[in-house]
Amino acid sequence: MNKLNKSLLAAMVACAFSAGALAQGISKDEYKNGKDRVAADYKAAKAACKPLAGNTKDICVAEAKAKEKVAKAELEASYKNTDKARYEVRVAKAEAAYSVAKEKCDDLSGNAKDVCVKEAKAAQTTAKADAKAQMKTSSAREKASEKSADARQDAQAEKRDANYAVAKEKCDSFAGDAKTRCINEAKARFGKS
Repeated sequence: MNKLNKSLLAAMVACAFSAGALAQGISKDEYKNGKDRVAADYKAAKAACKPLAGNTKDICVAEAKAKEKVAKAELEASYKNTDKARYEVRVAKAEAAYSVAKEKCDDLSGNAKDVCVKEAKAAQTTAKADAKAQMKTSSAREKASEKSADARQDAQAEKRDANYAVAKEKCDSFAGDAKTRCINEAKARFGKS
C-alpha cells in the first residue's frame, strides 16, 4: 500500500469516527479555515503524484480528488449541520470510492477489468442506496420524536386538568374563605388562572 493510500484510508477512518462531531456545527471562521485547509491538502496530495507515471499517477490523482471531494462535503456538513448535508457526505464518499476503484480497474484488461468496474459500480450504488435510506430513517425518527414530544405534552396537560378537577372537587367540602384559599392553591399548583 503506498503512502497516499494509507493516508486516504486513515482520513476515511477518521471521518467515520468524526460523525458525532458533525452534529456540533462549526462557525463561519472555522468553515473558511477548513476550506483553505482542504485546498492546501489537495494541492499537496496532487503534488505528491507528479513523480509518478502511468496508471499509478492516475490512481494517485483520483485519490487526491476523492479525498478533496469528501473533505469538502464533510466541511459543508459540519457547517450546515443538516440531514441533507450529512447525506451529501455519504454520497461524496460513495462517488469518491467509485472513482478511485474505477481508476484501479484500468490496471486490468478484458473480463477482469469489466468485472472490476461492475463491482465498483455495485459498491457505489449500494453505498448511495444506504445513504438515502439512512437520510429517510433519520427524517422519520425526527418526525416521530416531534410527534412523541407533542403526545407527551398533551398527556401532561390532560393529567394536569384531571388532577385540577379532583383538587377543585375536594375544595367543595369547604366553605367561605377556606374554599377560596383551597381553590387558589389548586389553581397555583396546576397552573390555572
